[in-house]
Amino acid sequence: MKAIVHENKAGLEGLTYKEVSEPEVKKNQVKVQLKAAGMNRRDIAVTHRHSPDSGPLVLGSDGAGVISEVGEDVSQWKVGDEVVINPGLGWANISEAPPEGFEILGLPDDGTFGEYIVIDQDHVETKPNHLSWIEAGVLPLAALTAYRVLFTRGRVKKGDTVMLPGIGSGVLTFALKFAKAIEARVIVTSRSQEKLEKAKSLGADVAIDTNSDWNEELKDEKVDLLIESVGRATFNKSLKIIRKGGTIVTFGATTEDTVEIDIRHFFYGQFNLLGSTMGSAEELRSMLAFIEQHQIKPEVDRTFQLSEYDYAFNYLKDTKNFGKIGFDLS
Repeated sequence: MKAIVHENKAGLEGLTYKEVSEPEVKKNQVKVQLKAAGMNRRDIAVTHRHSPDSGPLVLGSDGAGVISEVGEDVSQWKVGDEVVINPGLGWANISEAPPEGFEILGLPDDGTFGEYIVIDQDHVETKPNHLSWIEAGVLPLAALTAYRVLFTRGRVKKGDTVMLPGIGSGVLTFALKFAKAIEARVIVTSRSQEKLEKAKSLGADVAIDTNSDWNEELKDEKVDLLIESVGRATFNKSLKIIRKGGTIVTFGATTEDTVEIDIRHFFYGQFNLLGSTMGSAEELRSMLAFIEQHQIKPEVDRTFQLSEYDYAFNYLKDTKNFGKIGFDLS
């Protein structure tokens, strides 16, 4: 089969598009003929984390397709079923943190940037009917991350004000859509006027420049929950804009990941600071039910062929996207 492979060199220079052996199905596994796969910033990080000396690795965490073969003892799936891949390996039930041994598909295991993938039968879920193949393929990792951030960790509720600095990523566009679905108020920031306008078209109530004075721009707002994924560039601005007793949930850092805070300001403000990453299979199923209930679709920015991997990875690296980037394998 054809696949995007990382080998021989660290970083993006180690990427190639080549013929590799089609994976074989074992007991309790299913083979999925992929129709679409989704990109995440993790894919770029993996090109630096994966050791070139450890052999070739098929990248990719997100995907959707049709089951083409089932292994021995597979009872819940059959050939022809349309499924999405659960990229979180080894996290079955909701818990305060991932269990020991939790991994994300695409490192160390081969991922979704190929024509086929073999995966345990309990790591696929039924594809929502209202989604196209591309929409289903880009969905799982980012949507699950946003769902856990908002509902499990942030405990958002109707009427809350949620702030999303640096709108444009897959996770934050899902967070915007999820928050609006439960009638929360949403504030977004970006350095791009185009991204601010797109966010407003999706329902954002307030959209401001990331480099502006947030306290002046939002002096009439009360931020209950802030989703922080930028890092050092915005973290202290985030800490100074949430209401006393408010909550910051952080799931990543696109700028420097080391920050310094005024601890006295923090404890006087009675703030809550929570971490989050991905989510469990139980939360994935809840997220899929939620998007079906509200007929939510991913915001798809662009799609590429697998052979266009070089342009696709650099497009993602330069943060040009608003929403998700996908590979079309149909």
